[in-house]
Amino acid sequence: MELNDGNLQTLTEFLRKTLDPDPAVRRPAEKFLESVEGNQNYPLLLLTLLEKSQDQVIRVCAAVTFKNYIKRNWRIVEDEPNKVSDPDRTAIKANIVNLMLSSPEQIQKQLSDAISIIGREDFPQKWPDLLTEMVTRFRSGDFHIINGVLRTAHSLFKRYRHEFKSNELWSEIKLVLDTFALPLTELFKATIELCQTHATDVNALKVLFSSLTLISKLFYSLNFQDLPEFFEDNMETWMTNFHGLLTLDNKLLQTDDEEEAGLLELLKSQICDNAALYAQKYDEEFQPYLPRFVTAIWNLLVSTGQEVKYDLLVSNAIQFLASVCERPHYKHLFEDQNTLTSICEKVIVPNMEFRSADEEAFEDNSEEYIRRDLEGSDIDTRRRAACDLVRGLCKFFEAPVTAIFSGYVNSMLSEYAKNPGGNWKHKDAAIYLVTSLASKAQTQKHGITQANELVNLNEFFVNHILSDLKSPNVNEFPVLKADAIKYVMIFRSQLPKEQLLQAVPLLISHLQAESTVEHTYAAHALERLFTMRGPNNSTLITAAEMAPFTEQLLNNLFKALALPGSAENEYIMKAIMRSFSLLQEAIVPYIPTLIGQLTHKLLLVSKNPSKPHFNHYLFESLCLSVRITCKANSATVSSFEEALFPVFTEILQNDVQEFLPYVFQVMSLLLEIHANSIPSSYMALFPHLLQPALWERTGNIPPLVRLLQAYLEKGSATIAGSAADKIPGLLGVFQKLIASKANDHQGFYLLNSIIEHMPPESIIQYRKQIFILLFQRLQSSKTTKFIKSFLVFVNLYCVKYGAIALQEIFDSIQPKMFGMVLEKIIIPEVQKVSGAVEKKICAVGITKVLTECPAMMDTEYTKLWTPLLQALIGLFELPEDDSIPDDEHFIDIEDTPGYQTAFSQLAFAGKKEHDPIGDAVGNPKILLAQSLHKLSTACPGRVPSMLSTSLNAEALQYLQGYLQAATVQLV
Repeated sequence: MELNDGNLQTLTEFLRKTLDPDPAVRRPAEKFLESVEGNQNYPLLLLTLLEKSQDQVIRVCAAVTFKNYIKRNWRIVEDEPNKVSDPDRTAIKANIVNLMLSSPEQIQKQLSDAISIIGREDFPQKWPDLLTEMVTRFRSGDFHIINGVLRTAHSLFKRYRHEFKSNELWSEIKLVLDTFALPLTELFKATIELCQTHATDVNALKVLFSSLTLISKLFYSLNFQDLPEFFEDNMETWMTNFHGLLTLDNKLLQTDDEEEAGLLELLKSQICDNAALYAQKYDEEFQPYLPRFVTAIWNLLVSTGQEVKYDLLVSNAIQFLASVCERPHYKHLFEDQNTLTSICEKVIVPNMEFRSADEEAFEDNSEEYIRRDLEGSDIDTRRRAACDLVRGLCKFFEAPVTAIFSGYVNSMLSEYAKNPGGNWKHKDAAIYLVTSLASKAQTQKHGITQANELVNLNEFFVNHILSDLKSPNVNEFPVLKADAIKYVMIFRSQLPKEQLLQAVPLLISHLQAESTVEHTYAAHALERLFTMRGPNNSTLITAAEMAPFTEQLLNNLFKALALPGSAENEYIMKAIMRSFSLLQEAIVPYIPTLIGQLTHKLLLVSKNPSKPHFNHYLFESLCLSVRITCKANSATVSSFEEALFPVFTEILQNDVQEFLPYVFQVMSLLLEIHANSIPSSYMALFPHLLQPALWERTGNIPPLVRLLQAYLEKGSATIAGSAADKIPGLLGVFQKLIASKANDHQGFYLLNSIIEHMPPESIIQYRKQIFILLFQRLQSSKTTKFIKSFLVFVNLYCVKYGAIALQEIFDSIQPKMFGMVLEKIIIPEVQKVSGAVEKKICAVGITKVLTECPAMMDTEYTKLWTPLLQALIGLFELPEDDSIPDDEHFIDIEDTPGYQTAFSQLAFAGKKEHDPIGDAVGNPKILLAQSLHKLSTACPGRVPSMLSTSLNAEALQYLQGYLQAATVQLV
């Protein structure tokens, strides 16, 4: 694509269409952009548009498209073509920083993200001048530019907060510190001075304070891994200024907005984080500054209001106290009873209150409320921070703290009892306090695993929780109902089983509540209870115990999906999946009606898949319906196909990328249930499964390979008969997969199924070419994974076609090739094969080579006979060799760049491990003994003499054992 006006015009038109709400206009435009993004100059055309277009909307659209293009294509993946041409890469890196700094803020943010994506791959090795280019802009004095640099640096360095330690990471951070730490410190001091100079100019202060917030964030990232020498030497400068900023109160920066945090709050929140980092990680060095920070933060907490805009600040400030109070060094600061009382009274209790803002979120923004409250993403809520502070204080002062709070809990509950309608929030706070006091350790899987001995959880459950669960009106006091359900869920490992069983029918009735939070919590609580393990490793609650409630449970769960706001509620769908899994054959009578509801739901969500977890559990539930029903009666598989195929066809025709891997898995499951024949509906689809476009997407590869394996297993004769022209396409897929280090094992799965199931005459003409392809790959890049798969394939071929056929095909490619493969690959590497079935295939294959291949007995290959036998005995007796050469590293499937639905394995579509040899060979050691016996009777004297001259003593001893076990002798 040339950089010319015509192309810019075309691109502008297509970008405009991608914003069209009508899918008939939008989709083709998106497809067009996807089709041209591989062309050279495409990214440069986008950059030209975002810089020069007259239309602001097009500029922003070009910026977003450019960022997403970088996200998808910048990373270079081994074995895959480079998606951005080298001249484009160079041009982008040469211009992007300037462009970002001179663009308006909306575009600056997109380009800043793009720089950090490129930086993650190329910095520092392939982009050494990035930092110096950025640092020189600090001197510009223009804070629009400076903030652009700071924002980019922040998105580049924030990964240091969660990267694992490594030498590579350390050297990168050292390079950054050498270039960046001093200019950052100078900028920090200069900015603070400017704040004093412009103390009365509100617009200047806004820009300066956003710079200070970014500088404070960078401080956090650069100090996270370890305390850098530079910052230790300059701690006085940073800490004194941080302390000054914490205590600063500039009336001009106070906002009237009650919801949105202002610049002052954001800066102080970040400083609290920085202080907490130092208090936790570098307490010795931070000791001199700690008391003044504790005082400043305490004063901040006592003087800050209850408005939502202060939430982040208050929660970070409380988190600072929490991290300080659980360090033994600082214990003395909190020992005094009066100190504890005032912390409880002034900080903890007020921040546990359920505010009107929380009530609004509960009613109107339930999704966000649930995410914060259930999934622990409420890191920045006041309640979570107060709860952490309670936990921290309990570490050293459990008894006094519990005593102080018990008083509060009792008074709150008695307030509630006086007037439940008006004082329900008191009970809510009491439940929250009890929960935070009682919970010492918690896991996702088991809820609370360690509880405070001083709190009687059962008594509290019976006296205060059960009454809310039992109340006949599920829609009254929804917040307290949600609290009660959450209590059961969190303390499920602490409460006795009879109380949990008492709760189950009550939870089922709460699935009908109008409040989204309430019915979601009920579904989540049931799902968690169903996963609890009993004493003998089975589920704690059994299908028999659920029998009286089964119908009600399934009815209410499916009805809950029809409640407003819950059409794609992932918690309800997960509870449906878990109920199916627990109830097993008890669901069979209900499936005919439920499958209709599930497929209808699938059809609706496939129009616009937006909730990945919901969709995943929906497919899991479909798999369970199929498995459980067909286990009871395999003939029902056809009724599932009738229900599902119309939806699947639509998904395939509309190329709903997110759903294809799931559809292929469910189809595999269905096809594997059939007896040894393949319905025509599947055969009609077969050619489509070989289309190269489907195989371009990494997420499709594992489920598609499995589906093709099912086709080969059930319909090899049909394929050979009526679709023989598709065999080259099938082998083309194998050829593509074998060329990739990430997917070569999938190529072998396919090849092994072809060898195992296809009629020999249908593939005879392709056999030699298959081996040649494998040898080419062995020469170009030989990895451990490839060799293991290659060994299994070679031995499977031998089992299937016989040892003579194996030797002949090798030697037809090149004379003496068979000996080379034995000597260079099979004998030295067979120890690396892992997996019981794989080892069995290799053992049977090698046994055949040793005992059914005349060339091994009377040609130059004979010298390899004993080493091969020794290697086989090693495979039986020695531990597996799992060493991997240093220079090898496998690209994980998960590492594919950009947004591609990575393969999502459906747990309930699992496939049993298949053994191609089956019962024909029970014990391969016995088979070896019997085969050697047979060989020795055919040529008496040869075998014992070969053994006695060159097999080592230990191996010989093992072999004697096999012969005795098989009750045979060598002659």
